[in-house]
Amino acid sequence: MMKHLVFMSSLLFTLFLSCLTFAAVEQLDYRVGEGDVLKVMVYDNPDLDTTARVSGKGTILFPLIGELDIEGLTVSQVSAKIARKLSEGYILYPQVSVFVEEFRSKRAIIMGEVRAPGLYELSGATSLMELISKAGGLTADAGSEVNIKRKNPDNPGQDDLIAVDLKTLLEEQETSPNVPIKDGDRVFVPRAGVFYVTGQVNRPDAYKLEMGTSVIKAITMAGGFTELAAQKRVRLIRKVDGVETVMEKVPMHTAVMPEDVIVVPESFF
Repeated sequence: MMKHLVFMSSLLFTLFLSCLTFAAVEQLDYRVGEGDVLKVMVYDNPDLDTTARVSGKGTILFPLIGELDIEGLTVSQVSAKIARKLSEGYILYPQVSVFVEEFRSKRAIIMGEVRAPGLYELSGATSLMELISKAGGLTADAGSEVNIKRKNPDNPGQDDLIAVDLKTLLEEQETSPNVPIKDGDRVFVPRAGVFYVTGQVNRPDAYKLEMGTSVIKAITMAGGFTELAAQKRVRLIRKVDGVETVMEKVPMHTAVMPEDVIVVPESFF
């Protein structure tokens, strides 16, 4: 329980830090769409400075160029496209800067083990950590894995499934990028699985299942073997399709699954 509380406290701190920096880092990669308001500036040509809202057709009106299709482009791609159009007979080597002055309303759903599940409107670039924060944070029963269902632009009839290990994201925050949330994403935080360790271990009990937990790790979490443990005769009891299966002399590297029961028998020698 103490380990879980430490993990939750560290996660909340990471939520705070990531929310401060994520939006600024991601703006250039933000894909514009209907309703976004863009501020366009052309160096040394103030008469071309324009504020324009993206229309329902994914276009903006810009001086000299007229109607410009920018649907689905990133902010940096919009800048490059305007510069390219202006260089075609209007300005020599134009330097164009584009900023999102007002973000359109994006929506994402987060369900499961968060304190306030539901539909959230998001402004600008939003990270997974920020969405969890908006939803009130994780509950005490939350697992360490989060699943994101995302529309596949290349196959509209099929969703991509993205699995995110929050513990890894937390531990490797300096080297691992945060996970961006896209418009229409459906995020699910499942309840943590539980497994049981009984018999000749120092702390027999129920334990929260973490990703990558093996039998030897589970026994270590339970305080390790006692002096009377038959270490080579560990059994694993698992339900498969509702039928209880007993695995004898289970290898120590075997992955533990939810509701598994690990039994360490007593040695008689």
